[in-house]
Amino acid sequence: MTTNVKKQEEPGSMTPSPTATPTRAPHQDVPTGHKPDAGRVGGGLFDPKQLVTSFPDAIRKLDPRVMIKSPVMFVVLVGSVLTTVFAVMNPSDWFGWAITAWLWLTTIFANLAEAVAEGRGKAQADTLRKAKTDTVARRLGKDGRTEERVPGTDLRIGDLVVCEAGDIIPGDGDVVEGVASVDESAITGESAPVIRESGGDRSAVTGGTKVLSDRIVIKITTKPGETFIDRMISLVEGAARQKTPNEIALNILLASLTIVFLLAVVTLQPFATYADAPQSMIVLVALLVCLIPTTIGALLSAIGIAGMDRLVQRNVLAMSGRAVEAAGDVSTLLLDKTGTITLGNRQAAEFVPVKGVTAAELADAAQLSSLADETPEGRSIVVLAKEKYGLRERHQGELSNATWVPFTAQTRMSGVDLVEDGTGRKVRKGATASVISWVKEQGGEVAGDADTLANGISAAGGTPLLVAAEDDKGARVLGVIHLKDVVKDGMRERFEELRRMGIRTVMITGDNPLTAKAIAEEAGVDDFLAEATPEDKMALIKREQAGGKLVAMTGDGTNDAPALAQADVGVAMNTGTSAAKEAGNMVDLDSNPTKLIEIVEIGKQLLITRGALTTFSIANDVAKYFAIIPAMFAVVYPGLDKLNIMQLSSPESAILSAVIFNALIIIALVPLALKGVRYRPTSADRMLRRNLGIYGLGGLVAPFIGIKIIDLVISLIPGLR
Repeated sequence: MTTNVKKQEEPGSMTPSPTATPTRAPHQDVPTGHKPDAGRVGGGLFDPKQLVTSFPDAIRKLDPRVMIKSPVMFVVLVGSVLTTVFAVMNPSDWFGWAITAWLWLTTIFANLAEAVAEGRGKAQADTLRKAKTDTVARRLGKDGRTEERVPGTDLRIGDLVVCEAGDIIPGDGDVVEGVASVDESAITGESAPVIRESGGDRSAVTGGTKVLSDRIVIKITTKPGETFIDRMISLVEGAARQKTPNEIALNILLASLTIVFLLAVVTLQPFATYADAPQSMIVLVALLVCLIPTTIGALLSAIGIAGMDRLVQRNVLAMSGRAVEAAGDVSTLLLDKTGTITLGNRQAAEFVPVKGVTAAELADAAQLSSLADETPEGRSIVVLAKEKYGLRERHQGELSNATWVPFTAQTRMSGVDLVEDGTGRKVRKGATASVISWVKEQGGEVAGDADTLANGISAAGGTPLLVAAEDDKGARVLGVIHLKDVVKDGMRERFEELRRMGIRTVMITGDNPLTAKAIAEEAGVDDFLAEATPEDKMALIKREQAGGKLVAMTGDGTNDAPALAQADVGVAMNTGTSAAKEAGNMVDLDSNPTKLIEIVEIGKQLLITRGALTTFSIANDVAKYFAIIPAMFAVVYPGLDKLNIMQLSSPESAILSAVIFNALIIIALVPLALKGVRYRPTSADRMLRRNLGIYGLGGLVAPFIGIKIIDLVISLIPGLR
């Protein structure tokens, strides 16, 4: 899978780029300032104290205008009102009052599940509000020189503002002039400052962050009230959460089941009257509430909110619930090679000398030629020479008579000229053709195996750098430095997990096909796209989607924006441009490209949790049927007593036990709804069998046990037997 040839970086091009100054290594999976498992802890544990603190919110949600959004629980609310009326009409009926009390508790417990899920985001929202301060902006006039101080809320899209050391950035935008160090800890939790500069993929800044050094000019790209922090606050509070397509579909299914059971219960009374066993309204309401899928109806919203919360805990901002849900259905992952699959910088892996030269001699020359090379590649050469060959690390200051030769695009070489006791020594390293040409210009001869060694490293997917020297032995090639794009530890295992999940991985790189193939085989990806252009990425996404697959990808540059917009799940890096962040439907605040794999796992966990609890809820209804129906008609139809498998003590106790269990199971499942069902990479059919075995069978067995225990407790209470 290759595309039109894109011009590659020459092997010897090792000059530092102004944009290549990230505050942390691109391969760092856990950002500085974060606890490695902070997101998982926050997103998974359940504190019972939250039930108490969220109780007032649960009461407020009894408003019918709120309850009607969940048809199942709205029916329970109406049933609670009806039983209250009938209980008031017959105040001496303990059974009516007991049923009424537990129906109200069922409704409150359902609201409590949602209130707890929403309450988990309030602490995060409070933290974000502290970062959102009222700032005064230094807006530039039309002449681009004069400044006027205006409130940050008066800024409009396109305004230019100046920020210097100590200033709070007044709004989201892009740096159009200058470079500065910015403290983004209020947004990302990252304690180390980051570099923001004009003209690159690290130009985006966020309102509420602080400039630590230098001066920058920012072009505002968002309206007041629509900034990044505003959107995060809305997200974590649940105000911006819209129901996803799958959630809407499940709501429709639950509403349909509710209507079916409602009709069944309504038509039951005429048959009961005909059989000379009329049932009270309280019993009919209890039957309806126990048969409709109240468990999943109560927890459905909490599951969705908790899924979004798990993303926020991992510093990912999802623009919509649809994106989270789509992540769970993704079947193709497009991953950048650099910084995602590999460490992001080529590292010196080996010194390969030509015949007649020792490895130690080559290592000494390679280290010497790299002392002034501040690129990661150059630093790795110095380190390899020190660690593998015991060479002490020298410094430029020690060589007072040295003339350093910087890398240029014309020469494609770098090195040093030394003057020692009147004799000169020159060392060069760089692209194969350039170094060979230099040796010939100095009147030297090139070893016959130099070109062979370089070609062998290229064929293996590495980058060869030739090292040559001119001394009293003349000009000659000493050997080759093998630069290797190092694959991150554990990537092969993670890709194997994705394969078990049924997800195909595609590595995207600008490298030539030979290098791309070597990295792809080492990393264990399923396919690769070499010499990729923005058009190639778009074409690949469209081909995958045309086959009915959902595609996820990451990106940070303006050139990634079209592909991010086309992908079903587009994760933009927070360090990237505003165009990339606007095009994607998720933003990773930590700018860690490997987090895409975690996002997919969270999406799958959301879908699995919803499916598991739906299975449990529907299976529950079967057991409650065996508790209530025999209790209602066993007197008239003695044969129905055979269905009284649990041998419940009385009809009233059976119905009341089922209603109590129906309420308690909701509160018992709140931790599972918030934490999510544990996800294990496996095939869909095995996952289905596992969930049916655990939650289907568990949903059948648990009510029999629970209702029987409650019945035994009720039968021991004086006056209720």
